[in-house]
Formats: sequence, structure tokens, C-alpha cells
Amino acid sequence: MTGNPSFDQKDQSVETQTNIYHADQVIVQPSGSAAASLVPQQIRRPPPDFTGREDEIHDVMEMFDSGATVIGVRGLGGIGKTALALILANRLKDRFPDGQLFLDMQGMSKCPLKPDDAMAHIIRSYRGIDALLPVDLNGLSGLYQSVLSGKRALILLDNAANREQVEPLLPPVGSALLVTSRNRFALPGLAEKDLAVLPLEDAKKLLLEISERIGEHAAELAELCGRLPIALRNAAYALKEMPNIGVTDYMKRLGEARKRLELVEASFSSSYDLLTPKLQRLWSLLSVFPADFDLAGAAAVWEMEQFPTEDALGELVKWSLVDYLPPTTDEGGRYKLHDLARDFADSRLEDAAREPAKLRHAGHYQKLLWAANEQVLQGNGSLEMGLMLFDSNLMNINAGQKWASENKFKSNQIAEICSNFAWTGPILNLKLHLLTYIEWLNEALVAVRETKKKDAEGAHLGNLGIAYFHLGDPHKAIEYYDGALKISREIGDWQGEVNSLGNLGNAYCHLGDPHKAIKYYDEALKISREIGDRRGEANHLGSLGNAYMNLGDSYKAVEYYDQALNISRETGDRRGEANHLGSLGDAYFRLGNPRKAIEYCDHALKISREIGDRRGEANHLGSLGNAYFSLGDPHKAIGYYDEALKISREILDRRGEGIHLFNMSISFLSLGQQEKALDLAKSAQEIFEKIESPYAEIVRKTLAGWKI
Repeated sequence: MTGNPSFDQKDQSVETQTNIYHADQVIVQPSGSAAASLVPQQIRRPPPDFTGREDEIHDVMEMFDSGATVIGVRGLGGIGKTALALILANRLKDRFPDGQLFLDMQGMSKCPLKPDDAMAHIIRSYRGIDALLPVDLNGLSGLYQSVLSGKRALILLDNAANREQVEPLLPPVGSALLVTSRNRFALPGLAEKDLAVLPLEDAKKLLLEISERIGEHAAELAELCGRLPIALRNAAYALKEMPNIGVTDYMKRLGEARKRLELVEASFSSSYDLLTPKLQRLWSLLSVFPADFDLAGAAAVWEMEQFPTEDALGELVKWSLVDYLPPTTDEGGRYKLHDLARDFADSRLEDAAREPAKLRHAGHYQKLLWAANEQVLQGNGSLEMGLMLFDSNLMNINAGQKWASENKFKSNQIAEICSNFAWTGPILNLKLHLLTYIEWLNEALVAVRETKKKDAEGAHLGNLGIAYFHLGDPHKAIEYYDGALKISREIGDWQGEVNSLGNLGNAYCHLGDPHKAIKYYDEALKISREIGDRRGEANHLGSLGNAYMNLGDSYKAVEYYDQALNISRETGDRRGEANHLGSLGDAYFRLGNPRKAIEYCDHALKISREIGDRRGEANHLGSLGNAYFSLGDPHKAIGYYDEALKISREILDRRGEGIHLFNMSISFLSLGQQEKALDLAKSAQEIFEKIESPYAEIVRKTLAGWKI
């Protein structure tokens, strides 16, 4: 062979061998002709504490059973790709009796293994470490295919960089390739399996497998580690190796992002360092998102157009630094950072860039909240879209509002954003917890007084009145309503004036003064008709119906409710439609027609559940309970009351809670359960007295007449 120009006399594999062989993978060089019969067995044992992944193992084994010969296992750094690949390789080794080979492709280094060096390793694994190799790539590739031809071998390429690195290593028929990578790339015939974090039970099991003393803290520690295998292992080994540190003390340390980063620093750094400076900056900016986000959100924070944003996100998804969540509807997909990846990205974000990014984030989600509210106001099919938009972005909306609230004194721009978050009545009434809504409104009121926007101040005062009315404090509500009315008249805001008049009517109706309420409603109705506010017109007609119901004139109430229902249907106001249907149900119940009442209330209940109106849902459930009680079915009535009671307590509707308790007490009394009935009625009376409801006197008189 001496002097043959097609072969290299030097041993080119020395440096490569240092990189790719592991201590337990050394190939013993036999002498003579035995070199031709080597059967490489380079796959090391998987970690003895490997936990979970049964579904993933099943899926990949099914891929092999279905004839796939190129399998990719992909995911975030530290997700457990190599450990899973080793498990799979050991389960598959009997199917590949002619060898199982392992190569670390060093994809996260700045000098990944070259395809020709990988081919040289595999060829020499069969022909011996001193085998002479072709110098040119074509010759080497041909020899690689020849060596594997007719063999059934499994090649595990761990930590692959990209398609260009792996594609030349596709083996001939009979052999298979198992590839792990943080990078997403396509290959002919490639079947992929993406890894997610461990389920909570498996994460707990892994922690306890390594360190039993974690004990009952396993679930909390698992969540602190983001259920990322590398973080779980590092945390558990730290506790095992340092018995002087208590588990709770260690978890307190992990409560700081800086300490959590120690669990994953090396793993994430290797990916981050390979990004271009621009991608590093863009990825670090994504740390302002507390949860998943869409393309528009990223574009707003990055201050980029749609297509460049999409391209940059695609690169980050390709590197497994951002997860892509495919769409479940016609809407676009969403993106997400793992919790620990977010901590790492934030640690790389310059202080000078963080606050401006959070300002852009808050401004974007305030505008998105307004857009969702506008869809709710449009009604019909738009209502559901608006609620979905709110729900899918809730965590970002909350984060934006919180940041704006905490920084409202820094500039008028931030103060205005803080105010605008709360200036979104209908959707927040439907979706926010009442106490949270009051917090938002109070912060907004302080902020808007900085900007001196009187129209916004009046709106926040009115909404605070509504909130306290629902909390069962009509007197405090009236104070806010009066303040809002004063501002509206001062600045000539007719719409604000109408809203305040209607709200004052509601408060006085609640306090047992329907005649005073009717005066406010009539004035509000007149202005609504003058300014063409059809939705407001329907609301005031419905309120007039309520007032006449309180006066005992159910027939007149039905007339008003019918008018209001027609307008709500005409304008597509689904919430108004449900309210007026429920009111008609109550009216027909008063008129002695419980079956017709049930028909209306069932329809109202369906709509309220569709749009997520919990207050309306509770009201309609209570009305159904009344109807079934009048039909002689107290057991069914109690079921409805109980469901309504749970919702009223959940949303802090004290008035509703009292009503459902009292109605339930009447049902239990009819069943002969007198002590239960008495306890429920007394609880209702306490609530009514506290919120100064006229129902308190009704309950008092009722209890006085009970012979218990």
C-alpha cells in the first residue's frame, strides 16, 4: 500500500478519537484477520436512575416497528435527549446484531464534528483503528456505505448540529440512525420525537430516586426546577451531597432566579453562545413574557415587522430555545420559553433594555385587552372571539397591568397605560375576580389623576361603584356613582351621564326605593334614545322592568323586558339577551307560570355559560330552583340553589349568596329538615343585614312566622 496516492498514510483520527470515544467505549484492536470481524458495541449503559418517558419510548419503538430507520429525538438543552436515546439503543440492540455505534457530534460546540471524521470513526470501528482511509470525501463516503452494506447496525449520533452534519451519515438499507439534537432540521425519511418536560409524578420520582430525604417536598421542588431533568438531577444531587443543608432552606434559595440558574447555566450557555449577537438580544428580550405569546406580541416587544419577527422566532424554535405551540383553531400558533430558559434569557438582558421592553409589552397587551373588549361589545360571534383572545393572553395582560401600576409615576405614558387597562368594563366584569378588578380600578384612578383625564376618571369612579354594588355595599356604590355623574355633567359626557343615572337607579332599587329608581331609569332612557345608544336603551328598559317587578306589577315588567330583549338581539348583545331572558323567566314565575319560567331561564343559563358570565349563571340557576320548587320538587330546587350558591361565593356576590341561602332554607323546611332550614335562613339574614338589603326584613318576618 506504500505510496498509493488515494490513501492517507497519516493517522487522521487521533484528535477525533479523543473527542468521540468514552472510557467505556474503547475498541480493542485485534490482530490479523480478526480486524475484519469486529462487532462494535459502543452504546454505554443509560443512567441507572432514568425515570419516566414511557410514552415517548413507546412512540419511538412504534416508529421502528413501522419501518422507520432514521429517528430524531429533539428538545431543549437538559431535557434528557441523550438519556432517552441510550434507553432506546439498549432496547433496540438485539435488532442490530452487527454493531451499535456511538458518536458525540459536538453540535453545541463552536467546532462540531465533521461528517468525514464521523465516517472515519465508524469505518475504523469495523476495520480497526489503523485502517487506511481515502483522502477525498467521495471516496470516504463510498467506503462508509460499503462497510455498512449488508449489515444491521444502529448508529447513535448524539448532540447533532444540523442537517449538513448528519445527512452524509445516512446508512444503507438494514442499518438505522438515532439522532439527538437541540436543533430542528429535516432529513429524508426522518421520524421525529420532541421531548417536553417530565410530568409531575415522574419528576417527583426522579428527585426521590436520587435523594430520599426530599420526601414530601418533591412536588414543590420539581416545579421550582421546571420539571427539567438536568435541573432535577442537579438539585437532587446537591441535596444528597450536602446533608447539612435542609430541603426547605435549599428550596428558599431556588426561589431566587439567580440560584435556579446554577442548575442549568452550562446547558443553556452552550446554546446561547452559538447564536448571533442579534438573536442573543432578541431571545433575551423574550424574557419579558411571563407565559406563551403570539407573533404580534413578539413583534411589539422587538419593534419589528411581521416577517422578520417570524423568521427570528423560527431560528429560536430551530435551536430549541423557544417552543412553538401549533394552533388549535384558525388563529396562529403561539410561542413559549421554559421557565428556566426565561430566567437565563433575563440574566442576559441588559438593564438599559429591560424597562423599555416591559413598556412595549404592557402597551401591546393593554391595546389587545381593548380589542378583546370591543369584540365582546359587538356581540354575536365576535363575543366568543373576544373572550378567547382575553383567556389566551391573560397572564401577559396581568403582567402588563402589574408593571404599569408599579411604574405609573415614572411618566404620563405609563400612567395612561395603567388607566387604560382598567377602562375596559364589560370584559373585566365577566372575567376578573371582583377584588382584583377593584385593585385595578383604584390604581387606575390614582394614575388618571396624574394625567388629568376627566373622562377616564369618571369612568373609573362609575366602575368602582358597580364593583362595590356587587360586593353588597350600595351606599358606597352611590358615592362613586354621584362622583362619576358630577364629572360627566361637568365635561358634557352624555354617555357617562347615562351610565351613572342607570347605576344610581340600580342602587336605589336594591335599597328598596323603586320609585326613586324609576326616576333615574326614565332620565337615562331618554338620553340613551337621544344619543342613539341602543345597548344602553335596552339596559334601562330592563332596569325599569326590574323596578316594576319590585312594585308588584309583573305584567308591566314583562312589557319592558320584551322590549329590552328585542333590542339586545338586534344589537347582538348576548349578555343583555341572557339577562332579559332570565328577567322574563322571573316575571312568568311571579305570574304563576313556572314551566314558562323554566323555558326562559334554561335559555338564559345556556347563553351565560357560553360567554362565561358567572354572575348571570348563578342568577339563572337560582331562578330555576324557584321554578322547580313551585312545581313540588324541592330536591331538584336544592340542587340548583346549591350550584348557584357556590358560584356566588366564588365571585363574592353577597346579595346573591343571601338569596340562594334563604331559598334553600325554604326548600329544606318543606322537606321537614327544620334545623337545617333555620341555620340557612339565619345565615341569609346576617348577610342581608350587613349589606343593608331590604330582604333582611323579609327574612326576619319569615323566621318569626316559623314554628320551630
